[in-house]
Amino acid sequence: MPALTLSFDFGHHKNITIMKSFNKIILAAAGILTIMAGCKKYEQFPVDKVTINYVFDKKDSLGTNAQMFLYGIYAALQNGHNRVGNDYLDAASDDAMSSASVSSNVVTILSTASYNSYTIPAGENLWAYYYAGIRKANEFVNNIDVVPVLAQYHGYSMKYVWKSEARFLRALYYFELVKRYGGVPLLGNKVFTITDNVALPRNSFADCIKYIVSECDAIKDTLMSAPLSNPNADYHRPTKGAAMALKAKVLLYAASPLFNGQNIDASNPLTGYTDFSSDRWAQAAAAEKAVMDLNVYSLLPSFKDVFLTQNSSENIFIRQTDNSSSIETTNGPVGFTGAVGKGQTSPTQQLVDAFPMKSGLAITDPASGYNPDNPYQNRDPRLTYTVLYNGARWLNSDLQLYEGGASKPNGSLQQTKTGYYMRKFMGNFENTNAYAAHVIDWQILRYADVVLGYAEALNESAGATPEVYNAVISIRKRAGIDAGTGNYGLKAGMSKAEMRAIIQNERRLEMAFEENRYWDIRRWKIAETVMNQPQKGISIVKIGSSLTYNVVNALTTKFEAPKMYLYPIPYDEVLKNPNMKQNPGW
Repeated sequence: MPALTLSFDFGHHKNITIMKSFNKIILAAAGILTIMAGCKKYEQFPVDKVTINYVFDKKDSLGTNAQMFLYGIYAALQNGHNRVGNDYLDAASDDAMSSASVSSNVVTILSTASYNSYTIPAGENLWAYYYAGIRKANEFVNNIDVVPVLAQYHGYSMKYVWKSEARFLRALYYFELVKRYGGVPLLGNKVFTITDNVALPRNSFADCIKYIVSECDAIKDTLMSAPLSNPNADYHRPTKGAAMALKAKVLLYAASPLFNGQNIDASNPLTGYTDFSSDRWAQAAAAEKAVMDLNVYSLLPSFKDVFLTQNSSENIFIRQTDNSSSIETTNGPVGFTGAVGKGQTSPTQQLVDAFPMKSGLAITDPASGYNPDNPYQNRDPRLTYTVLYNGARWLNSDLQLYEGGASKPNGSLQQTKTGYYMRKFMGNFENTNAYAAHVIDWQILRYADVVLGYAEALNESAGATPEVYNAVISIRKRAGIDAGTGNYGLKAGMSKAEMRAIIQNERRLEMAFEENRYWDIRRWKIAETVMNQPQKGISIVKIGSSLTYNVVNALTTKFEAPKMYLYPIPYDEVLKNPNMKQNPGW
């Protein structure tokens, strides 16, 4: 049996922080290795290696070493906060751009179509990264059964919960690969050694979806159940609801135009289904509804509290991080001496314009009351909690985002390139003078996403039914949209196409900067429309007390259809594997 490294390496992604609840365990692992290094007399293997029999010890009734190995699988979870070259992934969509936008900036490379199979930017070149996580999961699944763990959960050994957790993480990592590349090689439980033939072909897209869904179905009843009996210790762990929500999201993606009916290479089973089926939408709707019917998740009363509240009823699965003010110091506006910010994320005018009025009517609706000379008045409250705009309250002042203002001084200082800063995920610092640490856990699966997924899938399979209306209304009601006649600004009797436009926009607003928009414009096949036009900002000129608002081009983006709907398989993977077929156009 070859030696196995007991590794907690987080790869080259420096912005991924070790989960705080694991710190003591990581330190314990280091202590074990230190003791081993000191016991030369008993050393049977290199001090930087630990044998598989040591990790999965037949005499370890606590399962201590095996559990440490499991935490190493969790370590591959991405922390989306400024993870892609220090930017949010959605800064490569039509929702934002990087304030550090230069040709070599990672999200700018993505949004300007400046990459190929040789030069995929590091922050999104995740093929090997996720396969490393899948390999660790397979090692755990194959070996945990020998560990005689005495701790129990609902009458069976806790090791079976751990095993299901590893399988959940593996399924999630496969989903991350499939949404980037289409069909990928499925390894099953196989752990390859140096003597094995690893020139594996890609499995079809359909096979990958079937595998991920079957894994979620197989493990859901052996995961922990929400609400957790010990939430402070366990709230980072996947539950039955997490497995069901992952299944629902996978089916939603699979039913979407990119893979279902509008495959970029119509007869190619690697890039999507080779036929269209409306039943795929129905299956996605049923899976989303199954999560809702658990009756353990609910929308929080306040939109902004979703990102500042631990263990909330809206959290389904999160990537736990240390509390800090790093989001503010990285993305907060410039111009404050007592609270440093470098304004990394510049939301676009397109995103700002997508927010309706508080009545729920779009700003383009003549009846909405929108005033272009006072553009932020009486808007959807989510705008205030998502974007910092001129006059918004922040750090005991009203932001000056006009040309030459304190937070848009121009010159060489990094600052907003669009006239806006990101507000989402930040603490309640409207009336304080400094930033303080707060919850910055990364939401991987949350309940609002399930509700919107249900509305989308049901609308596509059955039209704008009352159930679709009710789902969208629940999101708008929580947002703070006025009830009006009871439809919260929604027109009665909408067609499927009209409701589709509403739902797509609602996802854009509700899920901004959560790594959804970047993928949504791909799965809906609208990226070629929204990205082949300049991303816009606002230039505000102040003369006396008068403000003039001018929409300006901030960045020229580009999307090469159809090939860029999927990433290229990394060139080195194709080079070393004669059975690895490249995606079309690359």
